[in-house]
Amino acid sequence: MCLIAFAWNCHPRWRLLLAGNRDEFHARPSAPLARWDDAPIVGGRDLEAGGTWLGVSDAGRCCVVTNVRDPRDPQVGSSRGLLATDYLTGSADAAGHAQHLSAVAGDYRPFNLLTFDREAAFYLGNRPQPRAQPVAAGVHGLSNADFNTPWPKTRILMQRLQAWIDSGDEIDFSPLFEALADEQVAPDEQLPDTGVGLERERRLSSAFIRGEQYGTRASTVVGISHAGGGVIVERRFGPSGRFVGQSMLRFADPPLT
Repeated sequence: MCLIAFAWNCHPRWRLLLAGNRDEFHARPSAPLARWDDAPIVGGRDLEAGGTWLGVSDAGRCCVVTNVRDPRDPQVGSSRGLLATDYLTGSADAAGHAQHLSAVAGDYRPFNLLTFDREAAFYLGNRPQPRAQPVAAGVHGLSNADFNTPWPKTRILMQRLQAWIDSGDEIDFSPLFEALADEQVAPDEQLPDTGVGLERERRLSSAFIRGEQYGTRASTVVGISHAGGGVIVERRFGPSGRFVGQSMLRFADPPLT
């Protein structure tokens, strides 16, 4: 993923409500949202490395990963997408997983990771050094920088998510997809300087990126109830932002143990 806003434990129906865009080269092969045959995961799948950028499980867990935009940082190490699959298929809770990953985070390519279970949420990253922090209740944002870095598109998506919550809606996700489809470019004075040059900073500053070679491949909304059930909806796009399909999957509340 490259843009995420989420509400954690601040909505009457949804324990977790997350909206995000995955930006990627269109030539990179991936499978659409589905239940995996070989793992207890619901999500899209990167067919090149085998992992996922966002996934949920029937146990009420969720995981989402982004890269870190810094062309000076070599992309070496294990695939970021494996972080999500390892968490979703593992037995450790979010707190235990965070403690373990902190010790080996340097083995992976630059990443930001969000993990959620029925009790806790964590942000984990490995740039400039490995770190893990619990996520407090509220609305938060993440892009290709540090947690809650107020890049314009991150800040705007957080505001629109908060507005949806304040409206009292619980089931109509269309305003969230409208926010993810926003192509407004940020003013130059608000752009970050991540080392990619002004023209590219401009092109990457909108929530939705429309490009022939690179752009927004998927917009996804996840809602997980306080009991653990929920829904995940994915809209997919091809070169130049062409809409190519939508999938929606529901998962039931897990049994109490």
